Amino acid sequence: MVENVYKTMYSIADFIIAAAREIKREQLERMVDTLTKVYGKPNVKILVMGAGRSGLVGRAFAMRLLHLGYTVYVLGETIVPRIGRGDIVVAISGSGRTKLIVTAAEAAKQVGATVIAITSYPDSPLARIADIVVEVPGRTKIAREEDYFARQILGIHEPLAPLGTLFEDTVMVFLDSVVVELMERLGKTEEDLRAVHANIEL
Repeated sequence: MVENVYKTMYSIADFIIAAAREIKREQLERMVDTLTKVYGKPNVKILVMGAGRSGLVGRAFAMRLLHLGYTVYVLGETIVPRIGRGDIVVAISGSGRTKLIVTAAEAAKQVGATVIAITSYPDSPLARIADIVVEVPGRTKIAREEDYFARQILGIHEPLAPLGTLFEDTVMVFLDSVVVELMERLGKTEEDLRAVHANIEL
C-alpha cells in the first residue's frame, strides 16, 4: 500500500504551514535586510554552508542567489575564495551543533564576516556565534550523536520524517520564499532570473 506516502506528504505540508507561523518576523527582517543591503556591491561575497541534506538545501538557495545577481559560493566546492570583512555567511544546521559548520562559522566571524544562522535551536553553539539567528522549527530532539559526519561514519541513520527531514523541508520552502521577497525588493522578475540561469546543463 502507498497510503504512507500520502499521509507523510500531508504531515510535512501541515508542519511547514505551522512552522511559517512560528518564524519570528524580526529575525526574518534582519536576514532579508542584510541580504538586500549588499546587493550590487561587487566586492561582497556570500558563502552558504550546511552538512548533508542541509547542504543540498543550501546549494539550492545559493543557486537562486546567483540568479538574482549575487556573488555566491558554497562551502566544500573547490572554487571558494577567501571570506573577509563585509562578506556574509549563511549557515544551515538544524541542531546548530554540526562541528564542521560551527567551526567554519567561527572562522568567518573571526575575519569579520556577518554570520546568519538558520537553526531550530537558538541556544546552540552556532546560534551563539551568529550575528543573525533565524529559528526555523524542525528538529524535535537532538540526535544521540550531534555531529552529522560522525553519524555517517558510525552508521547512525535517523528515521526519515520525525527529525532532520522536517527541518530541511521547511528550510527549503523558507529560503525559496526569501528569494521571492528579495525579488520584490530588488525589482527582479522571473525573466531576469532566467537570463542568468545556466545555458549549459548535463
